[in-house]
Amino acid sequence: MLQSIQYSLPVIQDEARQLVQEGLVSRHQPIYILCQYIHAREWAWIECELERCNFLLRDRIGDLIGYEKWEND
Repeated sequence: MLQSIQYSLPVIQDEARQLVQEGLVSRHQPIYILCQYIHAREWAWIECELERCNFLLRDRIGDLIGYEKWEND
């Protein structure tokens, strides 16, 4: 039996934040760049959740993850 994974906005934001921290994507790139790092079957769920939360795939990743708090500032 296949289990579907439910993606909530906080989970998507955490995944995007991790990719930014690893330097794989930039905060200035559009959200659709994330699809390169997420399995195609899962991307459909993520796209639906982003749409439900009023995010467009052309919005910037920085808009999705919000501001970052730096400990060294």
